[in-house]
Amino acid sequence: MIHEHLTEFHGLPVRDAGDEEARGASQVAWRVGGDPDEDGEGIAGSFQRLFDEVDCGVVRALVVGSWGWSHDGDTAAVPVGLLVEAAHRLPALEAIFLGDYVSEESEISWIGQADVTPLLTAYPRLKRLDVRGSEGLELQPVTHTSLETLRFESGGLPAAVVRAIGASSLPALRHLELWLGEENYLGDSGPEDWAPILAGGGLPALRHLGLQDSERQDEVAVAVATAPIVARLESLDLSMGALTDEGAEALLSGQPLTHLKRLNLRHHFLSEEMTAKLAGAFGGVEVDLSDRQNPDDDWRFIEVSE
Repeated sequence: MIHEHLTEFHGLPVRDAGDEEARGASQVAWRVGGDPDEDGEGIAGSFQRLFDEVDCGVVRALVVGSWGWSHDGDTAAVPVGLLVEAAHRLPALEAIFLGDYVSEESEISWIGQADVTPLLTAYPRLKRLDVRGSEGLELQPVTHTSLETLRFESGGLPAAVVRAIGASSLPALRHLELWLGEENYLGDSGPEDWAPILAGGGLPALRHLGLQDSERQDEVAVAVATAPIVARLESLDLSMGALTDEGAEALLSGQPLTHLKRLNLRHHFLSEEMTAKLAGAFGGVEVDLSDRQNPDDDWRFIEVSE
């Protein structure tokens, strides 16, 4: 999942500036990034190479890789600053992936981030924002009328970021995916933090919701079972976490889920009996119950943490 650099993003192949296979600046997601052992100067040089060699006026997607030692808080804000400064040179930019570090370069919990709100204000036509890592991550409540996909990959997503999403107005957002993680890695959100998202007030177009990779996946399931936003969803993702029979029972006894096209519960700690019960409980819904872990294990681990 985070062991290889992205090869595709926003439906486009990922290429580096100068790549002879890249044909047509608008048909490629361009990767910028320095050496993980360098400071912020490496990524600045990579941006300059992009400006020198690519028609940036038609670039639609950027994948931002390493900007130096991931744990260095002094460099975490560098890529955001470079992107904000370059906004006038990237008028067609639709999608940004921020933090394409792989595990050999940095564990996900070590990836330093900064306040990503300036990206949304600098790019009012942005359709997609993906962020990997949460050390130092911040987000302020924001209104953005173009954003359709928002994803945060982390071993622990800070509650303040979750609350900011719930307090934002994102009328075009269709896909929201949050890897909530565990408290040891900054994932300190709880039901009171998820509640504004689940109420759906600022997310009228949402069709996919992922609240996943959580050590509190049972509590997520309980909250989702009565959440107003669920009725408008086409797919629901509660995968990657420590879901047990308790959370599954909440889904079964809560509001109907038969309107969904897909329910993802992959990587779970359900009993065999509950797994079989869920498999036949939702009619024509595609239910993913793969990657079953031993429910009798004392250690119930999430899929992505450190």
